[in-house]
Amino acid sequence: MNINYNVYLVTDRSFLKNISLKEAVEDSIKGGAGIIQIREKDASTRKFFDIANEIHQITKYYNVPLIINDRIDIAQAIKAEGVHLGQDDMPIEYARKILGEDTIIGISCGNAREALEAQSKGANYLGLGAVFSTNTKKDIDIPIGLEALKEITSKIHIPSVAIGGVNHSNAKSVMETGVSGVSIISCILGSNDIKKATEELKKIVTESQFSVG
Repeated sequence: MNINYNVYLVTDRSFLKNISLKEAVEDSIKGGAGIIQIREKDASTRKFFDIANEIHQITKYYNVPLIINDRIDIAQAIKAEGVHLGQDDMPIEYARKILGEDTIIGISCGNAREALEAQSKGANYLGLGAVFSTNTKKDIDIPIGLEALKEITSKIHIPSVAIGGVNHSNAKSVMETGVSGVSIISCILGSNDIKKATEELKKIVTESQFSVG
């Protein structure tokens, strides 16, 4: 599967406006989202499974990889294309043994040391940040900012997405640091027109990438 990290949509049902998560994900894919992550911090295992399984039917139809946040068991159960792990989750080498070589494994990193370690242990991509302050990651006190983001991308050779507070107004400056794409929640899922919001962000990202490249 050829992965396009430009617009990496992370789900959060609390932002949705009179639309189901299934419809929202499909609209965002139609607008250009190239990879979807299911993030369910408060759902029971059964609820998480049901949501992920339903969304996987959509992503498979459009040939877009589905990533499961944290839950290796859910990823394995629904045969998702990948899993995204934090620094406090299962070490990547053990996750790889469980999920296999073909599974996409992403790792959240907040500095160059973490990024280089994740890369050396076989991560397929990195989530870098939080770049800016964000209400969806309340456990992060100090954003790393653009300079630190640029420093990290200069030292790695695998794909990376910027996480935390990225939106239409700052995506251009974020892309100029050398990341492969942007990880998005609220500025797409909280929009009244999810497809259009994704299209507009995709345009900013790809144009910024072209100008940098």
